[in-house]
Amino acid sequence: MNIAIIGTGISGLSAAYRLLQLKPGATVHVFDRRERIGGVLETLHRDGFQIEQSADNFITTVPWGLRLCKELGLDDQLVQTNPLYRRTYVVRRGRLHLLPDGFLMMAPTKLWPMATTPILSPMGKLRAGLELFMPARKDDIDESMADFVRRRLGREVFERLVEPLVSGVYAADMEKLSVLATLPRFREMEREHGSLIRAMQKQLAANRSADLAEQSGARYSMFVTLRNGLSSLCDALAARLPEGSLKLGREVTALVKLPEGGWNVESGGDVKRYDAVILATETHAAAKLLEAATPELSRKLDAIPHEGTAIATFAFEIGQMKRSVRGMGFVVPKIEKSPILAGSFSSLKYEHRAPAGQMLIRIFAGGARMPEAAEMSDERLVPILLEEMRKILGIDGQPLLTTVAHWPRTMPQYHVGHRELVREIENAAQADPTLALAGNAFHGVGIPNCIRSGFDAHTIVVDWQFHQPPPFSAQILRIDDRSNLLENRPTVKSHNARALTAKHSGIPMRTQLRHQLP
Repeated sequence: MNIAIIGTGISGLSAAYRLLQLKPGATVHVFDRRERIGGVLETLHRDGFQIEQSADNFITTVPWGLRLCKELGLDDQLVQTNPLYRRTYVVRRGRLHLLPDGFLMMAPTKLWPMATTPILSPMGKLRAGLELFMPARKDDIDESMADFVRRRLGREVFERLVEPLVSGVYAADMEKLSVLATLPRFREMEREHGSLIRAMQKQLAANRSADLAEQSGARYSMFVTLRNGLSSLCDALAARLPEGSLKLGREVTALVKLPEGGWNVESGGDVKRYDAVILATETHAAAKLLEAATPELSRKLDAIPHEGTAIATFAFEIGQMKRSVRGMGFVVPKIEKSPILAGSFSSLKYEHRAPAGQMLIRIFAGGARMPEAAEMSDERLVPILLEEMRKILGIDGQPLLTTVAHWPRTMPQYHVGHRELVREIENAAQADPTLALAGNAFHGVGIPNCIRSGFDAHTIVVDWQFHQPPPFSAQILRIDDRSNLLENRPTVKSHNARALTAKHSGIPMRTQLRHQLP
């Protein structure tokens, strides 16, 4: 059994790792056009600073990230967020204000902080309180994040709180972003409790009871990172692969489906046959590769739009910060008309990331709000961001260090109707059990969900290999292989990763997705 995996991001590496655990005799080649592994995950170490070029931590309430770290022996490297700074700021009229205590993504768990926050006007607070009495929607019809929040909590809560918080995760247009594909639990709260506020208060009470009952076992903050950087997770996965598995600097330029079964993979002028292929790339790249072999699937993959971002990291002396901050980061509402989506006080969040007396700040720009930022030259972008930082943070002088990472067309946009589109993609994909898809474009963004997608992709390929009788030509060649000839179980019926049971990995497929703030 030989498998080609396209993409050495966390999804592709996870698929290769798990596949070789179950089929140690298999040949697995993982291709990437870049000369390094990790996809968008990249850690830099410069002048005593640790700089993450994209994601800088992962959520612990979605289990696959923590479980993989423990499996790889990295659990002693896990670092929790600094408990002194577990607060988020929101910009209003150019100034930082603390997010109301207990406000979780789009609903409050505490009423008094909402009543006293300077972020909302008296009328905005009154309208938010009326959410308790708004009629509940009971159907399963999708709607945009903007429509949902305005309907439940009013325009001002949407514009001043929810829009910047959710944009900090998805870099999306809230008028198009699907609530059912991103934060479905809030629609479930509305349907079950009639009110988000009521549901959040009940959930808070239940969580307190659970915390009191739980007296043993390792406890983690909601977000964690790795002491040596998130690249070390990719390095640990790559180290488990046999020598020669990684094909770096080898862009796959063509995939050809063979009539007798399997695929020809063309890369760097070479062509090699593989039994199966796992595509762990952005969907627009996968669509291009599949255009000739599976035109219908290609069109559907290409229908998932992507936005890009730029992440600029600046180092300063703490004395250059004229305004004191006691949080992990800040978000900026669209109505502020700022070039900044969000910012992260990286060395307050994780103190090992900067030398004593110095501060590391990451600034996010681009997305649907400013798409040109993803490919804007550093010479143009950096002065724009620095000027805005001076207004918001009161920074004096020039940075000690500056890096910029550009990530064009890497953020999938979960627009209204995304779930139906993904179902269509999965239905089209099940026509060929030798093809699997992985990545962040289907059932959730963030590192844990990418790991899960890689595990799911390996499950499809391994199930096909276990359950499929060999093709007729192979039966003639291997007439004495009784185990294959006698095996006549049905092929796997669906590529729906959420419906598959990961019986080989021991990891459950169902979880409640939560999301990450800067």
